[in-house]
Amino acid sequence: MSSSSSPSLEILVRDAEGFIVWNGPPFSSNGQPTPKNERVSCSSTKFSLDGSKFMAMKSDGTISIYDSASLSEVRSFTVANVTAAEISPCGTFLQTFQKPTTPQEKNVSLWNTETGGLAHGLYQKSITKTTWPSIRFPPDESSACRLATNEVQFFDPKDFSKGITSRIRVPGVAAFELSKTPASHVAVFVPEIKGSPGSVQIFGCGKDAESQPSARRSFFRCSSVQFSWNHGSTGLLVVVQSDVDKTNKSYYGETKLNYLTVDGTHEGLVPLRKEGPVHDVQWSFSGSEFAVVYGFMPACVTIFDKKCKPLMELGEGPYNTLRWNPKGRILCVAGFGNLPGDMTFWDVVTKKLIGSNKAEWSVTSEWSPDGRYFLTASTAPRRQIDNGIKIFNYDGKRYFKKMFERLYQVEWKPESPEKFDEISELLKSVETLKLEEGKSQGQGSAQKKPVASIPTVQKPAAYRPPHAKQAAAIQAELLGVNPAGEVSKNALRNKKKREKKKAAEAAASGSNNA
Repeated sequence: MSSSSSPSLEILVRDAEGFIVWNGPPFSSNGQPTPKNERVSCSSTKFSLDGSKFMAMKSDGTISIYDSASLSEVRSFTVANVTAAEISPCGTFLQTFQKPTTPQEKNVSLWNTETGGLAHGLYQKSITKTTWPSIRFPPDESSACRLATNEVQFFDPKDFSKGITSRIRVPGVAAFELSKTPASHVAVFVPEIKGSPGSVQIFGCGKDAESQPSARRSFFRCSSVQFSWNHGSTGLLVVVQSDVDKTNKSYYGETKLNYLTVDGTHEGLVPLRKEGPVHDVQWSFSGSEFAVVYGFMPACVTIFDKKCKPLMELGEGPYNTLRWNPKGRILCVAGFGNLPGDMTFWDVVTKKLIGSNKAEWSVTSEWSPDGRYFLTASTAPRRQIDNGIKIFNYDGKRYFKKMFERLYQVEWKPESPEKFDEISELLKSVETLKLEEGKSQGQGSAQKKPVASIPTVQKPAAYRPPHAKQAAAIQAELLGVNPAGEVSKNALRNKKKREKKKAAEAAASGSNNA
């Protein structure tokens, strides 16, 4: 696909005054983004997964749906006492949660964003991170499902009036995750009950309620899990978290990384070569490999294939974050949050480090849909000071920086990566440009290709109390010795005088004895 037919990048920014949409990079000649709309006051915003629409929660329970292309409001909903809202992957539905007053009240509502009508309603006592949104959709909205007592229920998104079309019975189920395109499987988590081990199970969708799982993994000491399906719905990564670490090596408990395939050929632990927590695990966009950053600091980084075999080791460092480029070729390994913000950019095809940089105080980070830019942001409420946006090129060179008094949210407008050119073409053109520059500078002589060095972690200097520093200064003043151990000219002169005097006294005493 030619770059002329590729869609333009856009960035949604929400600060204390509301949201605004910028045109994305490359920016105009002055190096600054151009706003595409007037700022709109709101408390939160979110794009649909396909980028076609986005929602904005405003005051007095008003939720507006905007068309992403025209930035015009297409529908507005007023929901009293609304505490949470979610837009479906294709922007077809808006899901809202209201504080319930009676069990008979249907406080979870699913609204059609085109017609404004109510598509479905149900009762839910409360919501948590694992139970919201109540109704889940795959990226293509081909099905819908929800977690109920001891079962997962399925619906037809084209006609919710049909009611429950199928269900999977799983006694004690506490969490679930629908696979990505295709939405062929669902993963469920059953916690430990009265000495029985907890388990993660994979079921095929659309089958009868008493169907058996195609894959299963059991474990003790498990308080929560994080699911991560690959694109293609063939493999599932499960980070199992326990509140207590029996080795007493970590205050934050213990984590284990498990890998299950839908056909049951692999059900076990991922072979990690260092002890410690699993900081982050991410599938590549192709779904054929995944990267893990793990272990006590300095953490290790390893890339595995779909058969759980190590493909590439990326060394150790102060890292806890992984971000795959949407085009699949570049992996950013970073240390954000309470770490210094080091970033390294790897070309996983050539297995080379192509660049590095630093983005201190970053709270969020995300690749642009075309894979050419990497955005980091320091946002409130996580950080109350030094809020701002930084954009880097794919090789880590900083392209843009803007600080804010208060910044709450920054997001690229979602676009399908398939709409953009391959990143490999850009890498080849940049490499050719470097070679041509090297030849012109060397007037035809052979030049060595620059290779980025792996950033080393600096060892912290030993702590020196204030009185030790003062003692060094006093020593320098009295003896003429500076803190580095060098002797001043006056001190050398005095030292020579003392040595001559001692030699003279020794000679005199020797002659008297004779």
